[in-house]
Amino acid sequence: MRDGYKIVLTAERCLMSNYNNALFLGFTACGPKNLFNPFLYFKFVCPPVPTYNGGIAKVAPYGLRKIEAALLDYGFDENDVVVVVPDKIRKFVGPNTKIIGISSNDPLGKGPASTTFTGPLGLVRGESYIAWKFRELVTDPYLRKWGAKIVVGGPGAWQLEDPEPRRELGIDVVVIGEGENVVPPLFEKIIRGEDVPEVVYGDVVEVDKMPLIRNPTVGSLVEVARGCGRGCKFCLPTLRRLRSRPLEHILKEVEVNLRDGPRWINLHAEDILRYKAHGIKVNRQAVVELWESIMKMDGVIGVGPSHFALSSVASEPTLLEELSTIVGVGTKDKPWIAGQTGIESGSPRIMSIHMRGKVLPFKPDEWPDVVEQAFGICKDSNWVPCATLIMGLPGETEDDVIKTIELLDRLKDYKSLIVPLFFVPLGALKNERGFGVQNMNEYHWELMLACWDHDIRWLVELAREYLHRMRWIARAFIMRFVNFVVKKANKRVRKIIYEKMEEASRSKKYLKIEEGVLSGWKSIDR
Repeated sequence: MRDGYKIVLTAERCLMSNYNNALFLGFTACGPKNLFNPFLYFKFVCPPVPTYNGGIAKVAPYGLRKIEAALLDYGFDENDVVVVVPDKIRKFVGPNTKIIGISSNDPLGKGPASTTFTGPLGLVRGESYIAWKFRELVTDPYLRKWGAKIVVGGPGAWQLEDPEPRRELGIDVVVIGEGENVVPPLFEKIIRGEDVPEVVYGDVVEVDKMPLIRNPTVGSLVEVARGCGRGCKFCLPTLRRLRSRPLEHILKEVEVNLRDGPRWINLHAEDILRYKAHGIKVNRQAVVELWESIMKMDGVIGVGPSHFALSSVASEPTLLEELSTIVGVGTKDKPWIAGQTGIESGSPRIMSIHMRGKVLPFKPDEWPDVVEQAFGICKDSNWVPCATLIMGLPGETEDDVIKTIELLDRLKDYKSLIVPLFFVPLGALKNERGFGVQNMNEYHWELMLACWDHDIRWLVELAREYLHRMRWIARAFIMRFVNFVVKKANKRVRKIIYEKMEEASRSKKYLKIEEGVLSGWKSIDR
């Protein structure tokens, strides 16, 4: 539109990709931008979503689609709201543009994955792809040419709560939390020229107030539940009440994603197995009905989860097998189902302090056994856990880390990926001190090595199976990198980790000597 749309919605470049239908590759965006040559990365790993009419996105991040739907349901005209790819945004901004809304998962690279793998606190120096592309987008002077307000939201908006980075980047308003209720009236005030706060906090949106998406999403993602309620202190979603959406609403959004042909549907929830749960107890019938109903729809080729909880798996040990049967996994075309899950720690003490709700209906002392049992169930049911650990949780001791290393040894024969992440102050622990590479002791490096060895063991097999539906040239590019990591980089990485372990050990000895000397001087003084 020559004069621009009134409201232009977009997301930074890394969110506007289907990752060649391999959505879990999205985690590579948290890596340093020198991991791959950027041209090759955005061509083969993170290609742009398809567009029409010069840059309107055919698919967009689910959260952005929710805001688009909320605005239209509120009464904004369809001709005033457009969702575009960032590379073409200039074509849609003009004198009529009042608001440019941008969604980001990790605008400053302060999320757990980015802080672990990049930046001054990370293992590899360098700005992450996702933070780089967000900064590049939001600082484009063309976006401010006609005085439009820059409004940022999304899962990473908490990073912009402090005024300094917000003002440095020229961001006018940040929306933190669930946005469907607060964004439409906020945008209405901005368009009227009224003063609005720089930070707006979203409230809990009830299921009957969650708008139905109007257009397809990246990864054919459909939200089935929001919040969690398990109360893990370090996490934002787990502190929010669980709300399960009506099945008919979910199926309507699946239909939207099937407009352009067959799709693998990705179901989003903090724990897909607690859909319509009775408190912590899994509602087996509701979960099975959800999966069966979607698989029966014409055009659905498969169903998978975004996240699942290990305690839910262990509490219903035959449910995964039933879901696998519904989807028909175990074949060459559908070798397995994968989802994100959290181990976080192998220490019952840490689990008791920071995440007692995570282990329910089990007890913290049972957690290592629950994790192994759940991994075993996943193996038998053709599910692959992509699990996380958290290093440096407040109060963590050497014994806690050793227990986590011992748990990893028990998991070595289960096909999975296990990723260690640095603790980032969030949720109920937002006032605690964060953890970085400079805080790592010898035993932390030992844990890092255990995770690295576990992932190297399974990496080639998992990559080959996961990428089988990707176009051959992109698959060849990624597999070449995977083989390089396993055959060449592995030796180098292990050598570096051993050097870091030795360095940390020497520092520990010197510290003990210094403490001893100080103690001796104090005795002499007395």
